[in-house]
Amino acid sequence: MLIPPVLPVPRDGIAVVTGASSGIGAAVAEALVNLPGTRFRVIGTTRDPASITNPIEGVECLALDLTDPSSIASFAHEILERGVPSVLVNNAGESQAGPLEELPREALERLFQTNVLGHIDLTQRLLPAMREAGEGRIVMVGSMLGSFPLAFRSSYVASKAAIKGFGFAARREVRPFGIGIAVMEPGSINTGLSQRRTKYVDADGPYGREFDTMLRRLDANESSGVSAERVAEEILAAVLDKRQKPLYAAGSLAPVVFPLSRILPRETMHRVINRRHGL
Repeated sequence: MLIPPVLPVPRDGIAVVTGASSGIGAAVAEALVNLPGTRFRVIGTTRDPASITNPIEGVECLALDLTDPSSIASFAHEILERGVPSVLVNNAGESQAGPLEELPREALERLFQTNVLGHIDLTQRLLPAMREAGEGRIVMVGSMLGSFPLAFRSSYVASKAAIKGFGFAARREVRPFGIGIAVMEPGSINTGLSQRRTKYVDADGPYGREFDTMLRRLDANESSGVSAERVAEEILAAVLDKRQKPLYAAGSLAPVVFPLSRILPRETMHRVINRRHGL
């Protein structure tokens, strides 16, 4: 099958943004609504649309719980009843931290269902319509930790590495049908996510002290990180670039860190990341 050198750029149709009630998702949804020269019908998701106190003008918000397969099926059916999705931004997720030894199985299962399997399920349900239409853009929102692991974030790192793997591998599968898949890896972002992070650690156990050091540094880095709007700019680039790249990144000195990682030994890069967090 011929692989098109450039991809069609969607300018209308349904644009789905998961996790659009705050942070990156809200910034992306608002940017899509206000994007000049386009007529996207932007649909954001949240677990409880009734809880949104400051709705974004022009963005419709529907219920979606990525931990519930029946919710995913119902949401996908509702989207397809309304039309063909041309943009899908898989953004919703959980941030989790804890030493590997102390991570409960139920926490791991919830994290992977939310950050990986739920998004793959949704993508599988919407992809046939996009393929039939002959165009579309899918953006998997990962994290720079998926490329540069940090101690005590192993479950989160693994989930973001997994979503990147799906995106990179499937990219070639769908490109002949005019569909682009890209991965966006934000670094430290100032979105208040640190207050919602789930943590699993015995504070008095063998890892408690170093975990606390890492977490304090992590929260400080995020409080001075890039804005959600800056990350949204990169996500929109992944949506609009004719020659879409596999990977986009913003924050945490991304323009320096990624080239440096191609020069320095992997162990050195891991040491740098851990030292930046006090380890």
